[in-house]
Amino acid sequence: MALKSINPTKTQSWGKIQAQFETIKSTHLKELFKRNPKRAEELTVRWDDFYVDFSKNRITKEIIKSLIELANEVDLKDAISKYFEGDVINTTEGRAVLHTALRAEKGSEVYVDGVNVIPEVFEVKQKIKNFTDAVVNGKHKGHTGKPITDIVNIGIGGSDLGPAMVVDTLQFYKNHLKTHFVSNVDGDHYNEIIKDLNPETTLFVIVSKTFTTQETLSNANSIRTWFLQSLPQEAISKHFVAVSTNIESVKAFGIDEKNIFPMKDWVGGRFSLWSAVGLSISLSLGYDNFESLLKGAQKMDEHFKTTDFDNNIPVIAALLTIWYNNFFEAESEAVIAYTQYLNQYATYLQQGIMESNGKYVDRSGQRVGYQTGTIIWGEPGTNSQHAFFQLIHQGTKLIPADFIGFVESLHGDKDHHDKLMSNYFAQTEALMNGKTEAEVLAAFKRTNLSDDEKQKLLPFKIFEGNKPTTSILIKKLTPESLGKLIAMYEHKIFVQGIIWNIYSYDQFGVELGKQLAKTILQELNDDAKHTSHDTSTQNLIRFYKENRK
Repeated sequence: MALKSINPTKTQSWGKIQAQFETIKSTHLKELFKRNPKRAEELTVRWDDFYVDFSKNRITKEIIKSLIELANEVDLKDAISKYFEGDVINTTEGRAVLHTALRAEKGSEVYVDGVNVIPEVFEVKQKIKNFTDAVVNGKHKGHTGKPITDIVNIGIGGSDLGPAMVVDTLQFYKNHLKTHFVSNVDGDHYNEIIKDLNPETTLFVIVSKTFTTQETLSNANSIRTWFLQSLPQEAISKHFVAVSTNIESVKAFGIDEKNIFPMKDWVGGRFSLWSAVGLSISLSLGYDNFESLLKGAQKMDEHFKTTDFDNNIPVIAALLTIWYNNFFEAESEAVIAYTQYLNQYATYLQQGIMESNGKYVDRSGQRVGYQTGTIIWGEPGTNSQHAFFQLIHQGTKLIPADFIGFVESLHGDKDHHDKLMSNYFAQTEALMNGKTEAEVLAAFKRTNLSDDEKQKLLPFKIFEGNKPTTSILIKKLTPESLGKLIAMYEHKIFVQGIIWNIYSYDQFGVELGKQLAKTILQELNDDAKHTSHDTSTQNLIRFYKENRK
């Protein structure tokens, strides 16, 4: 069954929330803490090794209650059931959305078209395990008998961002294999990757569901040409594997059928790292760590599926986005991870969130009359403090921020980790409290400034505060905890889409530019003049053709 189509702004709770917004929009967070001494405890969720503090947000328990009423009015519980049970909720493409099935426990039952997909999921996982073990242990060797030393993942979008982010984030757990990622169709990208590789010891993983993606196939074919300059055609079967559904095209490329890892159309690209798309993760970290990643996600799935909304981490996080985006008119959210290991996490979330919920048509096919998706951005702390935090602290925009931190460091450097986390705690406090005129004047007393200098500097030193943050504190960065964190944001995306009454799992906006690019590519390689474009595009193409070498 399809998802219901309910305009959130027509619900009773929407008007109630709007009235609550009017009463609280100018209230300072410091005042909210003063009114309720138990606020921090009441607005914190403790689950497993996660401690999630929502109290530094411009909300009250009453507002959260109203937001949950909104979730109930749009029948979020029914949507969650359909999400996990394999209903065709990706209606515009006629597909189920079942990345959750990829991390389900053995013995589970999830049906698509009357067939339980879990046995096949475990067949693919066993194939990933067997191949991973053979490569890591040196049993699978290259054409000349040398063991594999390097893995190159060739993909784009979800076939690149997820695996690349996970491998980079969990590099502490990596094995001896060196992992590289080629995504951009820019020839400089793949040339930089291959220039120091030995074709005799390199394994290439081509990830393309259809095996027709222009960027991926261009890179794969160019790399194959480079490879065949050193080794014969029959060597491809030892050095190239594929994740795809297009068996015939993969075999035509030269890849042995036994080295094709299948994926299903009910797995969306930006949620596919849990599938065979995660082969490069398994090869880089070892299968046990890949399995731990899946286990963490499965635990978050259970939390999301079974926990009441008032203690449900993804639900509350999504409701806060609705609150800021649709009532405060905050257009962006920052994700600040206080670990260098998560330096690619915000980039990964950009695709997941902005490709999913960047829609202006609702589930009835009508243009929405309210804001949907948010702009996601961020960098690791403390680097970001020396970059864009100035704008968050004293700029004119309201930017809610998620702060992600870990209690334990991986290398055990307590001195550095304490300094890192002291900044984490200090920034959320500073963003909330700001710095008043009285506090600035008190600080001036400890200086040699004249009264005139103090008055001139005073307005520049004041911080209004009242900047909302959510603190996500996790015991330690492990494959399992990362799986939980990724799945948390996946479910947050889902809840946002349900409330906004949009389809989160298609991406037609990605396809328009790609279609036009195919036409223009043909025009770049002939001498005819083309007038079907606007004059700006015509001039750009002309300048490019006249000046390229």
